[in-house]
Amino acid sequence: MKKTVLVTGGAGYVGSHCCKAFAMAGWNVVTLDNLSRGWRDAVRWGPLIECDIRNSVGVRAALESHKPDLVVHFAALAYVGESVADPAIYYDNNTRGTLALLEAMRAAGCSRVLVSSTCASYGIPNRIPIDETHPQAPINPYGWSKMIIERMLQDFGRAYGMSSVSLRYFNAAGCDPDGEIGERHEPETHAIPLAIEAARRADRPFTILGADFPTPDGSAIRDYIHVNDLAQAHLLAGEMLLARGGTHVFNLGTGIGTSVLELIQAVKRVSGNDPVVRRGPRRSGDPPTLVASFAKAERELGWKPRQSHIDFIVGTALRWRDNNPPA
Repeated sequence: MKKTVLVTGGAGYVGSHCCKAFAMAGWNVVTLDNLSRGWRDAVRWGPLIECDIRNSVGVRAALESHKPDLVVHFAALAYVGESVADPAIYYDNNTRGTLALLEAMRAAGCSRVLVSSTCASYGIPNRIPIDETHPQAPINPYGWSKMIIERMLQDFGRAYGMSSVSLRYFNAAGCDPDGEIGERHEPETHAIPLAIEAARRADRPFTILGADFPTPDGSAIRDYIHVNDLAQAHLLAGEMLLARGGTHVFNLGTGIGTSVLELIQAVKRVSGNDPVVRRGPRRSGDPPTLVASFAKAERELGWKPRQSHIDFIVGTALRWRDNNPPA
């Protein structure tokens, strides 16, 4: 029989790509999303249940109706700056919302959950590459909201036998190579779509936030991972969780750092245009370098990034943008 996955936040960027991956692997996919930051037309691989994760009655009803083998939880707010300006909504939506989801799962007899976490839980790293044993010391409410979720999962595992995987993303990037879904945020804050827009429109310059970092070219270095590689990791982690249970944490990155200036050069190569660039000050608390070790995911899940060369990432994002230009 087909397995069923219920995906919270499946109308969003990473969630919709993962829905496609699960569907292509033969799963029944059910999306639960309040559409506050997702897109109705991104739900293409199964039914949509319009519901907020904090609505415990609605979530429990969805779980009891569809009886998923696995819950994959993406529904969260994810803007670092916004979390600093308005932390209450992050602890309410991300942390309290996840608690409500876990309680609904307990009530419905669902015991396996895969959770979207973040490298923001590490804070400013004291070593590179970052592995899962690196201390967690978030420097913003977004990172704290996710770190608290990870602790809840550990406690729910010990107390109630709930099995979980927390996947700590580095910089999710790129779009579906088939062009069916892509990256859409309002407002857009991610570097690659902003740099592409600066290459396509002179009136939308790209701002380099800091040129005095202790890196080879002075700009910040990040680990960009294609969203399809993320999706494949979710598939493998889900299969592992069904097979053996437990509480697990994995980094998802490439082990390769790309500086902001190198990213601009990649956009120039792929697009054939020079992005319009201006320079600005560093954002408070921005680490100079964030690069993952994915050795644990490779060892335990058999996963490694296969579509995350920076030019391929930029190419898929550029095709999506050109076929779906912003207003």
